[in-house]
Amino acid sequence: MFAFSAVSGARVAKLMGGTEANFWRLSLATIFLAAMAHTFGAGLAGNGFYIFILSGCIGFGLGDVALFQAYPRLGSRLTILIVHCLAAPFAGLVEWLWLGTTLSVAQVLCGAVILSGVALALAPTHETHEARQQFGVGIFFAVLGAIGQGGGVVLSRKAYELCSLAEQPMDGVTAAYQRIIGGVIISGLALLVVKRQFLLARAGDLQSPFFGSDKTTDGDCKSPTQSTAEKWRKSGKWIVFNALAGPTLGVSCYQWALKTTPSAVVLPIVALSPLVVMPFSRWLEQERPSKRSTLGAVIAVAGGVALALVK
Repeated sequence: MFAFSAVSGARVAKLMGGTEANFWRLSLATIFLAAMAHTFGAGLAGNGFYIFILSGCIGFGLGDVALFQAYPRLGSRLTILIVHCLAAPFAGLVEWLWLGTTLSVAQVLCGAVILSGVALALAPTHETHEARQQFGVGIFFAVLGAIGQGGGVVLSRKAYELCSLAEQPMDGVTAAYQRIIGGVIISGLALLVVKRQFLLARAGDLQSPFFGSDKTTDGDCKSPTQSTAEKWRKSGKWIVFNALAGPTLGVSCYQWALKTTPSAVVLPIVALSPLVVMPFSRWLEQERPSKRSTLGAVIAVAGGVALALVK
């Protein structure tokens, strides 16, 4: 699900603009998750509610806002590579310091093998990079996205702990729903900031990390000049698909895993999702997997198999 979300997210970010695309996909996902959580789950109940909200603010909000700024600048492969490979060790360290969760040496080594294989498989060549300024900004947003994802995951683990201590049932769909509420709030605020910045930049012909001198070269620059109807006509189907694949189904499964499994184990396995991105990137972004990419994929999957065996 995350692989489908990554590819469709990169496409939507280029068509609509990263911040606006992220806001609409989270808004749609909130509707989908609310319908499921209030019908089959716990809705807004649980002692971990406010921690899940905070987790969503950091993970969905900070993390995904940054992610959708990195997509149009770096492409889906490099963006996901940076986010996944940095989020896992960051979350593992924070969870160990805060919640006291420890892993065996074998688990740490298997996680390292997975991330090494992913890095080998997805590391692009310099020829695919955009202008140096946009590349640097993209790296910054990708790292920020990794911090957001890792921090959100650890907060989810804490929220599950509070529910468990109170003997309250909590499923993955409900957890995803409670998290996304915080994400929509932060995403909406970010969209307002970007819209305001665009108007100021347009009036004063200013340059910024979001708006280059051309104002038509990156994901957030050209979108405000198009009508809402035009943007939805071009990218509406992709937004709906992205909302279902990533923040609805993908995150529900993700949260269900975090209920019982440390973040430093879950995140390396989730990091395998970029390998599924490879054939779709070739289709949508004309990125042909190399022999190095194939070798890295084999190493990463082998690490995943080993991690399952040593658990």
